[in-house]
Amino acid sequence: MRKSVVAIVGRPNVGKSTIFNRLVGERISIVDDIPGVTRDRVYAQGEWLSQQFNIIDTGGIEIGDEPLLQQMRYQAEIAIDEADVIIFLVNGKEGITAADEEVAKLLFKSNKPIVLGVNKIDNPEMREHIYEFYSLGFGIPYPISGSHGLGLGDLLDEVVSHFPNNGDEEVNEDTIYFSLIGRPNVGKSSLVNTILNEERVIVSEMEGTTREATDTYLHKESQDYVIIDTAGMRKRGKVYESTEKYSVLRALKAIERSDVVLVLIDAETGIREQDKKIAGYAHDAGRAIVIVVNKWDTVESNEKTMKEFEIKVRAGFQFLDYAPIVFLSAKTKKRLHTLIPSIKVASENHAKRIPTNVLNDVIMDALAMNPTPTLKGRRLKVLYATQVAVKPPSFVVFVNDPELMHFSYKRFLENKIRDAFGFVGTPIQIFARKRQ
Repeated sequence: MRKSVVAIVGRPNVGKSTIFNRLVGERISIVDDIPGVTRDRVYAQGEWLSQQFNIIDTGGIEIGDEPLLQQMRYQAEIAIDEADVIIFLVNGKEGITAADEEVAKLLFKSNKPIVLGVNKIDNPEMREHIYEFYSLGFGIPYPISGSHGLGLGDLLDEVVSHFPNNGDEEVNEDTIYFSLIGRPNVGKSSLVNTILNEERVIVSEMEGTTREATDTYLHKESQDYVIIDTAGMRKRGKVYESTEKYSVLRALKAIERSDVVLVLIDAETGIREQDKKIAGYAHDAGRAIVIVVNKWDTVESNEKTMKEFEIKVRAGFQFLDYAPIVFLSAKTKKRLHTLIPSIKVASENHAKRIPTNVLNDVIMDALAMNPTPTLKGRRLKVLYATQVAVKPPSFVVFVNDPELMHFSYKRFLENKIRDAFGFVGTPIQIFARKRQ
């Protein structure tokens, strides 16, 4: 189930970044920035009343023709388009300005739930300043103070009350949901279109979760799949692709809903640092992953070329050593037939469950092969292990003291589990716990 998205929108200098920092700070709830995304603090995730949500900070909307102002407006419009709920922030000290009224006109067109926050109401005596903001037409203005953290609880109560109920969506557990992520211009949209044209098995177009792009359903060899639309394939694609931080947001939303994530790499331009960062999002989310090297038709290849490129991929994505690599061309359909089987295998492994007795046989063999390490004269004792979850497969190893479980030994156990059961295409998690 995807997280709802909240955008903070308003003209410049009304305190959007201050409120953003408050909403993703410890004073509100349990909140964590997503690593690698928030260099400019534009995107993070938070939690309120046990509901997790993604939150976007936007550049102030200015009215004008200057290129910078147009770009700021563009980015704000994208954030509005992505959001489930919008916080419209105004400055309580300055009152309503012409720029506020222009922003209000833009928000009225969005048909999204709007929560009006009147910032810089730093003491109770200033509350009388909020009444004029009723004239903006967005209902109750919520007095808040970004600098002091006042009133944010009431504001968030109203925000979460507008979240769509994603839990009502019926999902066939046998259906494999997969998405395509990657930096701009690696061929995500082209590959989706090629998959659909090649298979010619589009049964229907079905709506995804609220305000989500349309998912595409297909059936292949007795298996149902849903391709999750990413990167603005059907809607203002060039705008999204040219604005990196919002294409990242769309990728993260798609990852949340996916069983399998295809990480696309451009064979022509090679591996970039951004490729690794984007792949890291899917890995950290515990999704099954297939690495897809697209545009293989542009590479002058011989019998060694593919192996040499695979070595480069493995070196660049060491944390994805479990992910299969598929070489293909969306343009010419070269090797396209290898993609769907790889997705299916990764999905099956992502949901694989190992019986406890069989798992412990493998663990005991591993202990005999490589005895447990000692730390300060104390030896780690592994008592038994059990699988506690799937998607991704997660194992608990009960030990005498979890502090004695060094990362390297945990990695050794993971490798032995993979040797025994495969788990191609999926990350696995191992947790050390003290037996009660």
